[in-house]
Amino acid sequence: MKQFLLFALLLLAGLFAKGEDMVKYRALTPEEARVIIKKGTEPPFSGKFEKFNEKGTYVCKRCGAPLYKSESKFDAHCGWPGFDDEIMGAVKRIPDPDGRRTEIVCANCGAHLGHVFFGERFTVKNTRHCVNSVSLLFVPLGQPFPPVVKERKVRKEVAIFAGGCFWGVEALLKGKKGVVATTVGYTGGSKSRPTYQDVCYAHTGHAEAVKVVFDPDVLSYRELCRYFFEIHDPTQWNRQGPDAGTQYRSEIFYIGDEQRRVAEEIIAELKKKGYDVVTGVHKAGTFWEAEAYHQDYYGKTGKTPYCHFFTKRF
Repeated sequence: MKQFLLFALLLLAGLFAKGEDMVKYRALTPEEARVIIKKGTEPPFSGKFEKFNEKGTYVCKRCGAPLYKSESKFDAHCGWPGFDDEIMGAVKRIPDPDGRRTEIVCANCGAHLGHVFFGERFTVKNTRHCVNSVSLLFVPLGQPFPPVVKERKVRKEVAIFAGGCFWGVEALLKGKKGVVATTVGYTGGSKSRPTYQDVCYAHTGHAEAVKVVFDPDVLSYRELCRYFFEIHDPTQWNRQGPDAGTQYRSEIFYIGDEQRRVAEEIIAELKKKGYDVVTGVHKAGTFWEAEAYHQDYYGKTGKTPYCHFFTKRF
């Protein structure tokens, strides 16, 4: 009952308020922002839900979206709340920039929750969502949920990048704030409606590429382009790590003169820093969407990229 009254007070205080044209997520304390927005971690055994066993639903502290049912919670003896399943569609999995772990975020607002691990055999589902208590609020069984703050309407622009295996490029781009959607496919070649086998074993001229839909009010094309150069090695010719072939080349397919200008400026900036950049810059042509099993490959499998990771270059 106390928790329900607290929730009501939060709602009355306008912490889940939204305007006519723009919605606002719940106001966060500095510590909450450190974890939820800056992807920090609360100290082990310090969170209020680590030893919490009441019946109900855990929701995102930032936007109020339901994330986990109490039936999925278990004690992993690790210092943080553990869940072996999420509410369907509530949690998004993103390869962590460290190249080893898989980050989990609220699918509605992108709030950082923690990381997900597999194969530990704590429960029959063999999955452990290791979640920061500070990222959660709890709604007791039978009590009303807070209104879920939906994303505001966003402007959308498109960019196309190729930088090795499109699985890894997409995985790292998906986690960038401001990226709305990603699609992997083939472009830059001559064959219409190419298949994966065509691109791998025939001389199609296509590159494995990623089409990125982004919100320019949150993430500029310049910022996105810079990030692209930090998640692959732009000095490798027709390859990326162990993957060799023209389909793995580094290339930017620009849409409009402004994107071309920005891409060329960033390449010039990198060359001044001493990088022998071989990235091509060419006008975008037809983008052929890849087969369904290639889309969000690492998100579906829970694996992590083997040759893509973040390297600071700017």
